[in-house]
Amino acid sequence: MFVAVAHAKLNLTLAVTGRRPDGFHELWSLVVDLELADHLSFIPGGPWSLTSAEAAMPCDDTNLVLKAAKAFAKHYPQVKAGRFHLDKKVPMGAGLGGGSADAAATLRLLNQAEGQPFTVGALEKIAAEVGSDCPYFVAGGKQLMRGRGEILEPVPPAAAAALAGRRVFLIKPPFGVATPEAYAALAKTQQYQSIAQARAAWQAWLQHPTSDPSVLGNDLSGPVFQKHLALATACERLAREQGVTFRMTGSGSACFALVEPAVPLAPIQQALRAWWGSGAWVVETRILS
Repeated sequence: MFVAVAHAKLNLTLAVTGRRPDGFHELWSLVVDLELADHLSFIPGGPWSLTSAEAAMPCDDTNLVLKAAKAFAKHYPQVKAGRFHLDKKVPMGAGLGGGSADAAATLRLLNQAEGQPFTVGALEKIAAEVGSDCPYFVAGGKQLMRGRGEILEPVPPAAAAALAGRRVFLIKPPFGVATPEAYAALAKTQQYQSIAQARAAWQAWLQHPTSDPSVLGNDLSGPVFQKHLALATACERLAREQGVTFRMTGSGSACFALVEPAVPLAPIQQALRAWWGSGAWVVETRILS
């Protein structure tokens, strides 16, 4: 059996600088990986299959695990098929990259099982065929993500050190947000940043990397919050009543706050369950060191 950890990610910042001719959007985003993670195991032998205890997750060919396996097989036809099992901890439709992380873990597992025929760079190219942000999860880390998600640049060491180990609260309402829905809503507004604006904000933060980068914002949060008022209202009330500012990650619906060690989680958890019911998801994690 081969086992891989599929860490969730945070888009600490997300500037969208325009729509490409291929329909994708150009991004400028600071991305980090979290201790929160799924676990994927693989046993070679038999046809491709996927199981999971997560009842809401499809285990058919629509799942990115099996899509990634078939992408690997396209580039390495002699790969031995087998059975995957996914222990799901990262919620779906949250903007935390759970599905993409699982896809990248699939590629790493198969590469390991076959004796490492591909370099990390080659795996990233295969991952790009599966999904826009899948290449990030092949190596993870603290990266500046550009293009449609396939252009990755490690952040400078001082900035990476300032982010490592920071405490994070994550919240998610009982509903998710589909990534195409969020980008389509932004496209209707045509409210894109210029590349110059995104670069200037990024460079300004690099001068003070111990500050909270999330103040640079997430361009998708406006249209998502406008449609999902329960999410916008909860974040506003948490800031006013609890003194903790939450911002959306990726295309949502999960939001995050970088918090100091003394800030308690319980009052936030209690408030959200009162507003959103038992389906409110609230966890504490950290940025990977």
